[in-house]
Parts: sequence; structure tokens; C-alpha cells
Amino acid sequence: MQIGKYKLHKIETGTFKLDGGAMFGIIPKPLWERTNSSDENNRTVLAARCLLLESDSKKILIDTGVGTGWDDKFKKIYDYENETGMLEKSLSSLNISPDEISDVILTHLHFDHTGGSTKLENDKWIPAFSNAKYHVQKKHFEWALNPSDRDRGSFHLNRFMPLYEEGVLNLIDGEKSFDDEIEFMLINGHTIAQQMIKISDSADTLVYCGDLLPFASHIHLPFIMGYDIQPLKTVEEKKALYKDAIKDEWKIYFEHDENVPIGTIKQTEKGFSLDKRIDSI
Repeated sequence: MQIGKYKLHKIETGTFKLDGGAMFGIIPKPLWERTNSSDENNRTVLAARCLLLESDSKKILIDTGVGTGWDDKFKKIYDYENETGMLEKSLSSLNISPDEISDVILTHLHFDHTGGSTKLENDKWIPAFSNAKYHVQKKHFEWALNPSDRDRGSFHLNRFMPLYEEGVLNLIDGEKSFDDEIEFMLINGHTIAQQMIKISDSADTLVYCGDLLPFASHIHLPFIMGYDIQPLKTVEEKKALYKDAIKDEWKIYFEHDENVPIGTIKQTEKGFSLDKRIDSI
């Protein structure tokens, strides 16, 4: 897919698992398990699917997955075994090295979105992309430093504080345009000041939704993660997105859906749901 000056590439960085009940909140298991199976520990599989935007002058990575350097306890809890650097392998398949990444846009600072932003080298956590500027919302960064008891466990300082300490973290103040094609859209239901990334030109629009719509099944309004700190706000943010997404046939990028990477949204008498599934860009 080409949008404006950018060629878009899916970047797969592996999978991990979270509790199915936490992923779907109040939705009964017989309903959510129609689309998302669970293991013997009630965990369901999540992709960690990033996005690369490539132009003649920039290579921009959106989110960085779970990353490497986790201890055995973490890997057991989340059934995570990616110590082989799958993010780097995915970039390498496009003949791109980490040093070529010019910018990293982070939707938010939960470990599964920013884990690959740093790496452990000589017993020190350093930026994983040595020539990149990292971008995140200022209010979200402040929240991550002083989170609520409800979401404290989602933030791991070694995955983002080295960016701040090295002076490569750009703190964005609200909704902004990054350039002619890229726009930051602010949402607050899942966490304070998460940013969705809208990539558009006169012919096409794709929205990288982060954790507003982790799975395609979350398009249904009541399907809201138990992790969301303001679930009613999530409902309103979904409605606001759907209004334009349906009217203008925006493509939605599902960061965590193992089976549906991209899709469009429709509304029927039964509510909102996935319309067209798109497997490649």
C-alpha cells in the first residue's frame, strides 16, 4: 500500500498471550471465544504487529512490540519466547537495519507497544534505534511516570526511560500533524493520552488504532478490554472513529489480532462489525 510519499509495510514481531477475560471485559467467554480461542490457562493469543512507513527520506516505525531481554517469569506468564529479535528480522527482510530508522512513533508506553524501543547492551538499557527520534504524547509520558494502581504493571521504565535520558524522546502536546500524511489522534479510554496514527492522502486512509481496537472483534461497542481505565470513554471514542471510518472507508490496522491485520468497518441493524478483511498492504 502506498499513501502519499510512504510505502507501508506490516512488521510482525511475534506473539504473546493475555487472559481472555481481561481482553474482553464483561463479554462472556462463549461469545468472545467464537473469534478468539483460549488455552488451558484461559489465555488468548495477541500479535505484536508494528507498521513501517518508508519514504525516500524517512523510515518511520510505529510501535516496537514486546522486545527482548525479559526474564523467565515474564516469558512464562505471557507465553513469550521472542529472544531472537523478530523485529530486527522483519526489518532485515526489507533490507532495513535498525540504524536506518529515522523515527519511532509510540501509541503509548505499555510494555507490548514499547518493549522493543530499548535493548540491553553491556548491562545497560539503551535506545534500540540509535539514529531515531521517538515520539509519544507528553501527557501519556507523565502518566506513565505516575500511573494508577490499576495500570501500573503495564509500564516498565527500562523500556522508555533510556529514551528520555538520552534526549531522543519527543513529547507531543495534543493532536498534531507530523507531516502532510501523518496525524496524531488523541484518545483516553484505554490509558491517558494514547495516540492513534492516521495516515492519509486524497485517495486512501489507514488508522493505526493501538489499543482502542486491539482485535477486529473489539469493533463491537460492548467489547472493551478490562484493562481500559475509562471504559465508557472507550465507547465514545469508538463511535467517533466509526463515523468517519465508515463514511470514508478508512482501513483499520489491528495491532494485536493474530488473524485479521487490517479491515474496514460496517454498521448494520445489529451494530458495528468488521466489513472487509485485508491481509496484505
